[in-house]
Amino acid sequence: MQNIPYYQEAFTKYLNAFTTDKNPQTLYNPIHYILNLGGKRLRPVLTLIAADIFNSDYKKALDAALSIEVFHNFSLVHDDIMDDAPLRRGHQTVHEKWNINTGILSGDAMLILAYQLFEKYEPEIFQALARLFSKTALEVCEGQQYDIDFETREDVSIPEYLKMIEYKTAVLVGAAMQMGAIVAKASEEDQNKIYDFGRFLGIAFQLQDDYLDAFGDPKTFGKQVGGDIIENKKTYLYIKSIEFSAEEDRIQLQHLFSLSPSDPKDKIEAVKEAFTTSGAAEATRQEIVNYTNMAFAVLETLDISEENKVALKLFGEQLMNREV
Repeated sequence: MQNIPYYQEAFTKYLNAFTTDKNPQTLYNPIHYILNLGGKRLRPVLTLIAADIFNSDYKKALDAALSIEVFHNFSLVHDDIMDDAPLRRGHQTVHEKWNINTGILSGDAMLILAYQLFEKYEPEIFQALARLFSKTALEVCEGQQYDIDFETREDVSIPEYLKMIEYKTAVLVGAAMQMGAIVAKASEEDQNKIYDFGRFLGIAFQLQDDYLDAFGDPKTFGKQVGGDIIENKKTYLYIKSIEFSAEEDRIQLQHLFSLSPSDPKDKIEAVKEAFTTSGAAEATRQEIVNYTNMAFAVLETLDISEENKVALKLFGEQLMNREV
């Protein structure tokens, strides 16, 4: 297993060679635009890593990795339309730069392109990749719908929230790793295990994102700290705080989440104080550790070298100790 920048560089080079230079350009230019806005490329890198640790040439997994990245960005294009988001990674969103209809159509085209990339594999691998991809894509849609539904609900439970982030975020991380294992022709048992490793790590990653949104360092986080609080999003921190708080404090927190002040500074500080004093902040940190340890427990059962187990564990630890 190589270091992460090695895989990132290899994937970025492959991505840059992926062209859809055909007409109508108004359909394909937005695809190039969103794919070249950058990002950590975490999911495709995991596909390459998985192929590598199961003793395959990671280059054989580049098309599967590209499929994951194209699908992920397709979901971002449509998410931005639903959220009416003006910016993505510091740049105009596709529907703002072009228009909503173009955003919908270009996103649809990206979903089809993601499937087409599997056609380069032999039938058995193609079938396995397509089956996993279809299952995962549908779960991502289900997770997005849960997220939308939760916006208007006051009774979201912790199990419901965890299921939502599992479907919206974590299953794609698990699938990215399993796709690499499929390309490497790993055993079905190991394919399922590496999927679970990625899924547990994906849940921990999203919980960490929730935590950093409230308590991250503005200098390193990369986006506005307190964004979820401003948007009144009912994250793990919020649900736990409601669960742990006395009735008076619970009512106050619910009131704060009904407000949208022009200057949200005081609201953010009050909510963060509630998250801390209720014990929700500590409970969130502990849940991040719990899911990370669940991922590491699966890792120990994989039929891979000890060297690769150590490298994957180090990667997981770095992911959970990030500040961005």
